[in-house]
Amino acid sequence: MPERLPPRFPRQQTEDEASTGSTAGQFDLFAPRTRKPEPPAPTQRIYTVGELTREVKGVLEGRFSSLHVKGEVSNLRRPSSGHLYFTLKDQDACIDAVLFAREARRLRFAVDNGLSVLVRGRLSLYEPQGRYQIVCDSLEPLGAGALQVAFEQMRARLEAQGLFDPARKRKLPFLPRRIAVVTSPSGAAVHDFLRVLHRRYPNLPVLVVPARVQGEGAAQEIARGIARGAAARGVDVLVVARGGGSLEDLWPFNEEVVARALFRCPVPTVSAVGHEVDYTIADFAADVRAATPTAAAEILARVKEELVADLSQRRARLIRALRADADRRRAALESRRARLADPRRLIGERRLKLDKLAQRLEGREREEIERRAQQVRALHQRLTAAHPRAVLHRLSRNVGQLEERLKFLARRALAGRRHRFEGLAGRLDALSPLRVLARGYSVAFDSRGHVLKNAAQADPGDRIRIRLHEGELQAEVVASTRKGE
Repeated sequence: MPERLPPRFPRQQTEDEASTGSTAGQFDLFAPRTRKPEPPAPTQRIYTVGELTREVKGVLEGRFSSLHVKGEVSNLRRPSSGHLYFTLKDQDACIDAVLFAREARRLRFAVDNGLSVLVRGRLSLYEPQGRYQIVCDSLEPLGAGALQVAFEQMRARLEAQGLFDPARKRKLPFLPRRIAVVTSPSGAAVHDFLRVLHRRYPNLPVLVVPARVQGEGAAQEIARGIARGAAARGVDVLVVARGGGSLEDLWPFNEEVVARALFRCPVPTVSAVGHEVDYTIADFAADVRAATPTAAAEILARVKEELVADLSQRRARLIRALRADADRRRAALESRRARLADPRRLIGERRLKLDKLAQRLEGREREEIERRAQQVRALHQRLTAAHPRAVLHRLSRNVGQLEERLKFLARRALAGRRHRFEGLAGRLDALSPLRVLARGYSVAFDSRGHVLKNAAQADPGDRIRIRLHEGELQAEVVASTRKGE
């Protein structure tokens, strides 16, 4: 009998196999000893960073090759290249965006931070930094059109620079000598302007300066036309005119070059662009705005018939005033002629009056000479009195008088002092102890110089000094008798 193999224990089933219910890899008692080979695992591709970035770029640019995005401009940067780099954001997210210089130069408004815009472009990925961004083909503000935003920005900027200052606005001449009109010679505006102007004042000279008023480069032609018209001989007012149209059609009159040309114009300017509801930058830069070219003609040209009639009335009033003045002057002349007598008699009267005046003049001269002589004498006396010799003589006389008075006062004061001294001396002599000593009295002094008033002040054997009226005595106490002994 064939030998049977010993039984083998099955290996522990893995968690994956238990979950799938697979028994692969277990040894069955009746399974053959050889194992079925497993299929090889697929190879996983490993990308480089550049390869992965290019793959993502291809997906993004293929999926978003053309899109429109709205948002708010922030982090705006303007490098010297002319490109505009900014961040387009809303309350949820933000994305980088770029507008290259060629497209940026076409913008009619200024892009600033905080401006809400609608951009059209494509999504692109910048490989060196791995950042995606919108490459913009166009950009326009939300809410208002791009031209309207550009108009408001231009108006605010030029107003801040003083181009619209009302203080610099000039008055138009009462009756222009020659008018320069910068406009298209083939447009209806110039024909309406000339028709109304010549209807009101037929022979008023007008110089038409041709310039394109619409399209690319029209603003530069208008600015050059303003300079040419103002420099023409005899021109004392200049008009820029154009008929109505859309904001795009009127845009050349919103360019800064036109505004500055009107600002520099040496003669007063009138802006007559579009209809009454249309406003352009030229309207604010010019000295006067006319609602239409027809209105400009009415502002500049007065009705000739009215001027002639007014001139005739003024001439008649002037003639009447001159005649009245001539009559008044003629009457005054006749009145003076009537008062004028015979010239010979008038000359005689004038001669007599002249003689009286000459006498009065001579008297006045003599009085004046006498008065001046008195003044000279008084001044001479004052000068003589003020002469140093007279002053010294007067002062020496005063010194003598003062000296005598001083001597008198000194003698009187000395006599008074002597009398007082004698009185005091008598009083002093009456009170002097020497007078007492002269009557036979004496004064005893102890050895210390004290006056002895009592016998008890000296003991036997003490030496004392006795002062007499004349001279002193030295004595020794032999005995002393006290009061009551």
